[in-house]
Amino acid sequence: MTDSFPSFSKHDHVLVTGCAGFIGMHVAERLCGDGVRVTGVDNFEPYYDPALKEARSARLVTLPQFSLRRLDLADADATRALFCDGGFTCVIHLAAQAGVRYSLEHPEVYLRNNVTAFGHVLEGCRHYGVRHLVYASSSSVYGANHTLPFSEDQRTDHPVSLYAATKKANELMAHSYSHLFKLPTTGLRFFTVYGPWGRPDMSPMLFADAILSGKPIKVFNYGKMQRDYTFIDDIVEGVVRVATRLPDTIGENPPSAPDPKHFGGNLSGGHPLSKGSKEGVERDVPYAIYNIGGNNAVALETFIDTLSRVLGKNAIRDYQAMQSGDVVATYADVSRLEKVTAFAPRTPLEEGLKRFAEWYVAWRESKT
Repeated sequence: MTDSFPSFSKHDHVLVTGCAGFIGMHVAERLCGDGVRVTGVDNFEPYYDPALKEARSARLVTLPQFSLRRLDLADADATRALFCDGGFTCVIHLAAQAGVRYSLEHPEVYLRNNVTAFGHVLEGCRHYGVRHLVYASSSSVYGANHTLPFSEDQRTDHPVSLYAATKKANELMAHSYSHLFKLPTTGLRFFTVYGPWGRPDMSPMLFADAILSGKPIKVFNYGKMQRDYTFIDDIVEGVVRVATRLPDTIGENPPSAPDPKHFGGNLSGGHPLSKGSKEGVERDVPYAIYNIGGNNAVALETFIDTLSRVLGKNAIRDYQAMQSGDVVATYADVSRLEKVTAFAPRTPLEEGLKRFAEWYVAWRESKT
């Protein structure tokens, strides 16, 4: 962080949920490196190789500022006890059932881990004095939108997967708690995160394994895909900066919130739903949404070529049709994030993939 940007103090206690996950481990590690007291929670769901989650948590438990709780946030009593005992000043909620395609076959897991568990976290924050809840949303909420880049101003009411629908539900649930209980909440729409310690169900690890094994890569939509790949270090910097800044009650709510015309609002007089608006409804809601992405739509073919180059081995492509629940392109407008945090992701794809490849090769060899 820059010296001029706020940071956590030695008195803060941050809860990081999903700490054995990809983003959660990196965020917890960064906070501990900054001298912040961190409690990490994870249920070690065996959605993918539990050994990877155990290895991530093993890195964290060596840090003196860190303590680990193995806990299922969908268990209301256990979550209530966690908050009652914790004294958390900030919660960074990254625990979720990930994966678009898996949601087609296991919807009940997404409802439990992404909706029910999030409700329990909201209740914990509400009743036990948490100053700020930061939670993971997803670029998938943009669903059927075709206007690029994706802006927080765009509507997000046409999800094309249950996973996306649960993330949109999180945003709506958070807004209701911000509105009703003045709980400051900030949602972060992540765009295709990659890097060391990443998820084995995502394209970087799937592709790297196929390339090194001399097996074909499944290239969906016949390669006509674009993704806004975002390196993990950029994600972490954005998360930490957002977490140390409470959302303003005026002017940060996405315009895709309730249309002021339905409340007699006047579009000519500033933010029509802001507190103090003469003709709109009073709206004093500490709630914000930000995109965090690389601000660059990269063609899938370019991504594969770059990964092949850093691994030093050619990729074999198996072109296939589009899969259900997938989208053709993602591309983040990060101007709102940059305005508020003085930061935007900047890591070039080749640099990020080199660092990913170095880690992945070592990790792969350690398992043989």
